[in-house]
Amino acid sequence: MTARTPPGTTGTGPGAAVPAVTLDDVRDAAGRLAGIAHRTPVLRSRTLDALVGAEVHLKCENFQRIGAFKFRGAYNALSQLSPEQLARGVVAHSSGNHAQAVALAARELGSHAVIVMPEDAPRSKRDATAGYGAEIVTYDRYTGDRAALSRRLADERGLALIPPYDHPHVIAGQGTAALELIEETGPLDALLAPVGGGGLMAGSATAATALVPGIRMIGVEPEAGDDTLRSLEAGHPVTIPVPRTIADGQAVESPGELTFAINRRLLDRIVLVTDDDIRAAMKLAFERLKIVTEPSGASALAALLARRVELPPVPGRPGRPPRPPRIGVIISGGNIGLDRFIELLSG
Repeated sequence: MTARTPPGTTGTGPGAAVPAVTLDDVRDAAGRLAGIAHRTPVLRSRTLDALVGAEVHLKCENFQRIGAFKFRGAYNALSQLSPEQLARGVVAHSSGNHAQAVALAARELGSHAVIVMPEDAPRSKRDATAGYGAEIVTYDRYTGDRAALSRRLADERGLALIPPYDHPHVIAGQGTAALELIEETGPLDALLAPVGGGGLMAGSATAATALVPGIRMIGVEPEAGDDTLRSLEAGHPVTIPVPRTIADGQAVESPGELTFAINRRLLDRIVLVTDDDIRAAMKLAFERLKIVTEPSGASALAALLARRVELPPVPGRPGRPPRPPRIGVIISGGNIGLDRFIELLSG
């Protein structure tokens, strides 16, 4: 579906002002992250190019600190807190990657993190979060309200609440992944990224559409977690039942208000992938690209492999043949335990 709305509007009401997240904000975030976050590699594969009929550039955030892009936004947000607030600490809620990111960012900045995590969060992510020094408070994913619990802890303890996606500093930090990708590859015809709460896509779209006018921004959701697609179709954020999908990082009930407003304005469309599509992408990434991805990290690649996204060749200059489209794909993370990885790919 086509999702872009005219400049100056958002998905939250006619004539509403566009949230103030800009390319300059993303560049400022890149400055704060310089020497702190990894500048992750961009991988190419002739095998992959031949399979999908495109020139594919994989931005491998599975090699980022804590194993996912989330460190970018968490550190950018925490680094702008006052010394007094850092001394009091921060709180965040997350199924795993944002949890680890906030825990590590807090440790790097001399602060302390309290993390609200679902009881069934992957053990590898929970153990890593605790390993970075965070205090973990658990809740039931299907009956509890993680946002309300986080707000109560923030109020009771004087903690700064760091949302997983619906915050301008978090969004700007996540956008540095796309900024780096385009700096390395040059103009792209399309950029694919997974969509959970929408922060990675909102930041990436903010950077990419400013750097490459006309680039097609394509978000990818699991079929069971299509809250952003439904929201775009409705014209406002909608809530779905807690998704049951192997892509736990995308098991979100509703997009954020801020992320939805940005994504409604800048996305071209959302496509859906099945859990089996994701398994196939994880398998190809492991066997042919030699990288390990978690399910959410492989969903954008899955959309290409499953032919959910097919872009026509780009017309060449006069006298030259058309060229394959140049597509960027963000591999958003690689946090998965060995037992779970084997279970998913052997099943």
